[in-house]
Amino acid sequence: MSWLDNQQHREKWMAFVHSLNPDIDPQAVRLMDNMFSVSRLIHHVGESGLNETGMSLAQYRILMHLFFAENMGERGELNPSEISERQGVSRNTISSLIRNLEDEGLIARRLDQQDRRKFNISLTEDGRSLVSQYAREHLGHISLCFSGLTGSEQETLSHLLTKISTHVTGIK
Repeated sequence: MSWLDNQQHREKWMAFVHSLNPDIDPQAVRLMDNMFSVSRLIHHVGESGLNETGMSLAQYRILMHLFFAENMGERGELNPSEISERQGVSRNTISSLIRNLEDEGLIARRLDQQDRRKFNISLTEDGRSLVSQYAREHLGHISLCFSGLTGSEQETLSHLLTKISTHVTGIK
């Protein structure tokens, strides 16, 4: 249960928010809080399925993106900028994650043959094995997060989240 699910807490919070900006839409603040809460819960579920690996969800997602690139007919490797874009995080964050995964022997980096200033990342056998071992369970945990919604509700939620994402991207 969220702190703001308590009526008294919510009223105090909204009065505080209103004192900061009287023009604020209280429903917008409530929705933002709900989205943050759900996001944290889903992130926690995603990470809890990876406890045995010793990896963070962010690290595992890099391995999954590389695994997907390999298995979906892409070139089997991605450069850090592509990984950063797919993860939705900064290149500095990706660089740190890549270093850790490389130190663990789960990925390999090699110079890009077309542009020797860049390098590409690929899975090692150990990385591929780890993703294969945990993908089914990990994706099952994620699926459970949304199993409380019907297929139609999931489609509606997906549509609404895409609409918000497009709108927010335009605000930046």
